[in-house]
Amino acid sequence: MNIKNIIKTEQSLSTLPLRLIAGIIFAAHGAQKLFAWFGGYGLDGTGQWMESIGLSPGYLMALMAGSAEFFGGLLLIVGFLTRPASFVLAITMIVAIVSVHLNNGLFMSNNGYEFGLSLLAITLALVIQGGGKHSVDNKLYQTLNK
Repeated sequence: MNIKNIIKTEQSLSTLPLRLIAGIIFAAHGAQKLFAWFGGYGLDGTGQWMESIGLSPGYLMALMAGSAEFFGGLLLIVGFLTRPASFVLAITMIVAIVSVHLNNGLFMSNNGYEFGLSLLAITLALVIQGGGKHSVDNKLYQTLNK
């Protein structure tokens, strides 16, 4: 598979709000885990919590989840490597749903999986469609095809 296949994208505007909004949410959640911004606990606190729910080693799991969310979110915002970033974020959401939220039912009010499921749906749509018309991916693809 070459880079053109990865960055090729639908010429739609529908991915723009998906990328921007999900990107902001993911980057903010990642910043909580990595840097203790926005009321987060940072790597140490998040790592201890992850260890307590059976995701070990907790620090490494916090680093991986936080990095996927923070850097993946930034990539979504600009629309660069949208498909691979979305794929990694989708896997991250599956892990979060199964390991943290599934037993609590659907609703967020019970710490359920509805928010994670919504983010999973968005990331899967972006894996399928790519970054869209207004993305770095699209600009690169157009440049490579000149």
